[in-house]
Amino acid sequence: MTGKSHLFYQSDQKRPVLERAEGIYIWDVHGKRYIDGSSGAMVSNIGHSNPRVLEAMRRQMEKATFGYRLHFETEPGERLAARVAGLCPGGMEKVFFVSGGSEAVEAAIKLARQYAVTVGQGSRWKVISRAPSYHGATLGALALTSYTPLTAPFAPMLQAMPKIPAPRAYLDGLDPDDPATGAHYAAMLEAKIVAEGPETVLAFIHEPVGGASTGALVPPAGYMAAVREICDRHGVLLIHDEVMSGGGRTGLFLGADHWGVAPDIIAMSKGFGAGYAPLGAMIAHDRLVEPVLKAGGFMHGHTYAGNPLACAAGLAVIEEIEAGGLMANAARTGDHLKVRLEALKQRHPFIGDVRGKGLLLAFELVADRQTMRPLPKGLNAHVELVERAYEEGLIIYSRRTRDGIEGDHFLVCPPMITTEAQVEEIMEKLTTALDRFAAQIAPALAVPA
Repeated sequence: MTGKSHLFYQSDQKRPVLERAEGIYIWDVHGKRYIDGSSGAMVSNIGHSNPRVLEAMRRQMEKATFGYRLHFETEPGERLAARVAGLCPGGMEKVFFVSGGSEAVEAAIKLARQYAVTVGQGSRWKVISRAPSYHGATLGALALTSYTPLTAPFAPMLQAMPKIPAPRAYLDGLDPDDPATGAHYAAMLEAKIVAEGPETVLAFIHEPVGGASTGALVPPAGYMAAVREICDRHGVLLIHDEVMSGGGRTGLFLGADHWGVAPDIIAMSKGFGAGYAPLGAMIAHDRLVEPVLKAGGFMHGHTYAGNPLACAAGLAVIEEIEAGGLMANAARTGDHLKVRLEALKQRHPFIGDVRGKGLLLAFELVADRQTMRPLPKGLNAHVELVERAYEEGLIIYSRRTRDGIEGDHFLVCPPMITTEAQVEEIMEKLTTALDRFAAQIAPALAVPA
């Protein structure tokens, strides 16, 4: 490809043209091979170009690629909805398909609101979320987001929603394994509900295992159960944003399954369709959906909701995960990768924290481990280390840790098919990149490279 590009995305940064992808590897048109160490944006859960998924899509393409949901039911849609309901907590029997994570979150908060109106609780409209957080790019989802670079330009257009601190025990000097820590952060939710007026609070939304904004944050002991109990006590709906943690990446189908806590509504996407087709879902408890449908219907929809080709892909992805034991592999391989990432802390004193579950893992860079003071933001570590890794043929994913303004964390989330031998490939490239980065920043920190 030559000449001027008419395509733009989030920046004007140039990248090579993709030629092909297979398994955990991607090749550009120049023949360079990259390890997809972040599964794209934590999407390609089962790897690239899986032949069984492609064949399932091919079979559906020969039948029909589109059928509008108000005109037809489709076999792939019905089968996928049934399979998803079977993998979710009891009572969560209703599935609403969308094309992506932002749409899934929008659908979740709109269903919550319409349910409240339907049952005579129209005073409830506030959705509490956490800071930092990321729940999507559409205006409704963005109002729930706390990540200044993404929200500030659009602040006048957003309906401001209340926020509480994310349970980042590692930054606050608290023991994440102490139930008192979980109680401490959960109490912030109750205090916010009371301050806002319980009769005005509709829902609380959070990621069971953190995504991009908090870098694979795992909640402290007792937090998940305490949040559920607080929501129940105040009649507040609990929404789990499983867009990144759902689909098996953490070692179980849902991130919240690790704590045995069931929400009222789930938002899923990314690895749910695993990059084979744009696909997401909002899954809700029967008791929320039935009153809304009986009152005239859910006042929400998308043209591609329940698209048969996307649903055929999603069904094949779940079948591949189950047939290949990929959730167990994510847990096992993730444990190995986490141990290897922990070992890097001995090599580089600027690695302050390693966290996550399964193959949703991250490490954070700091200037001082004792105080968790971030690296000087002028070093642009979140960009520079990604570039050093990219040069080595390893793709990782970064974000600013402290509300998008400073701090640097890096997600290492290869596909669920990754083997322990491939973990060693990843670590070899990551170690080289970190060594190069250490030499690059040494003068600024006055520490040995």
